[in-house]
Amino acid sequence: MSDHLLILRHSGDFYTKARKTRLRFQMRLARNIEDALVSHGIPYRLEKTWSRFYLETPDLRAIDVLTRVFGLQSVSLAEPRPWTVMDDIVAHGVDVFAESVRGRTFAVRASRRGSVERIPFDSMDVERALGRALLDAGAGRVRLDDPEATAWVEVEPGEPGAPGNAHFFREKARSWGGLPISVEGRAVALVSGGFDSAVASWLMLKRGVELDYVFCNLGGTAHRLGVLKVMKVIADLWSYGSHPRLYEIDFQPVAAELRETTKAQNWQIVLKRQMVRAAEMIALRTRRLGMVTGEAIGQVSSQTLQNLAVISHAARDLPVLRPLLGFNKEEILALARRMGVYDLASAVGEYCDMVQRHPNTRARPHEIERDEAGLDPRLLKELVATRTVWRLRDLSPEALGPSDLEADHIPEGATLLDLRPAQAWKAWHYPGSLRLDFPQALEAYPSFDRGRPYVLVCEVGLKSAALAEKMQQAGFRAWHFVGGIRDLMALAEKEKKVDLSLLAPAVRE
Repeated sequence: MSDHLLILRHSGDFYTKARKTRLRFQMRLARNIEDALVSHGIPYRLEKTWSRFYLETPDLRAIDVLTRVFGLQSVSLAEPRPWTVMDDIVAHGVDVFAESVRGRTFAVRASRRGSVERIPFDSMDVERALGRALLDAGAGRVRLDDPEATAWVEVEPGEPGAPGNAHFFREKARSWGGLPISVEGRAVALVSGGFDSAVASWLMLKRGVELDYVFCNLGGTAHRLGVLKVMKVIADLWSYGSHPRLYEIDFQPVAAELRETTKAQNWQIVLKRQMVRAAEMIALRTRRLGMVTGEAIGQVSSQTLQNLAVISHAARDLPVLRPLLGFNKEEILALARRMGVYDLASAVGEYCDMVQRHPNTRARPHEIERDEAGLDPRLLKELVATRTVWRLRDLSPEALGPSDLEADHIPEGATLLDLRPAQAWKAWHYPGSLRLDFPQALEAYPSFDRGRPYVLVCEVGLKSAALAEKMQQAGFRAWHFVGGIRDLMALAEKEKKVDLSLLAPAVRE
């Protein structure tokens, strides 16, 4: 198979940098490109120039991979042709573009590169001459704004006495620009497996910050698996040039301590401050320069400006970076889809059994510090010291497979326990199911009948998985219904126990 030529254009950020900085960025970009291609088994030959890179490869998968390398603006599949006079360029252009512009509106976009003083014509000359030749060859008509087809030409001079080179291409596959990962230093990101922390991490990667991740596990095995799946996508597809680690900290003892020693209305604030402290401990131990969170102003009760200020004060030596502060939820979800993590993050959702009906939206530092005075400072240090480290790009598919907590049907004689709020349960529930609020179920399960099996269900399957794991550890036969209430509805329809078309859209969704 013959090689294809790809033109790789640098991000616009490169052109504002001093020469020394730009050279450093280009060296790092080349390393990240090579890591991306090697990771996917794509052979290549890379040529580096001041304004762009040229890459030869027999594998066109490279285009998709390279558009995910931060620091590149676009990628084009080009046909190189030699030229001596402008008529050569026009003839080659007709040969390359005649079929793609036949009967369609089109525009010719030409540019000169390199030592342009050795090119005896300008870009407009090429555009006019090639445009006229394409019209004569059957093109529909010229339309400079939003044409149906574009004929791109880049002209370079040759060495004195040698032919020049022209590159012809039809498309520019857009990349994300930004900066090559690691040129702006290293940080840690607090992640939960949900949309916000994943998108916040991605945005910092796009700005050249190399990341490791801190995961404070409140939901057990299922929560871990969900987070690992989301973060592995980011590690495998968006972190070229780095090998990120995820530090998992068991935060269930922290949550238990908070329930006993702090006011319920302050649980969320104190919990977030403890997470910030844990992330700072790991960041300092690994010589990171800051921590990233996925908070957006006003999105939930703990993210009012007042509460964010109080949470930030928990970090004593490092800045808290919040790239999503001004984002709307719809914007975050749109980025999650484009990143390829939307479905996985939807399945994880947000786990917390400490959400109160009337949380504190305007916490005061002195009252939070008074609540925290009852916490044992040794507990957090011990949990951080016994953290589990996951090397995300090295994780095997087996490590992310289904757990023995999952059920996709209701066994004969099993009790189905629905953990959703009463209003949602009344709107629709599986026939014969029982209901308990999640916090109540956590307290009550030791008194359940141990002689019967249990299947637990919640909105997305995370809270039910956490409870099923606790019940299994206590000797119960318990599973959670994988996929949450939506998949349970699908099962009920398959069993002809419900007609989903008769339910209100809000209930079905």
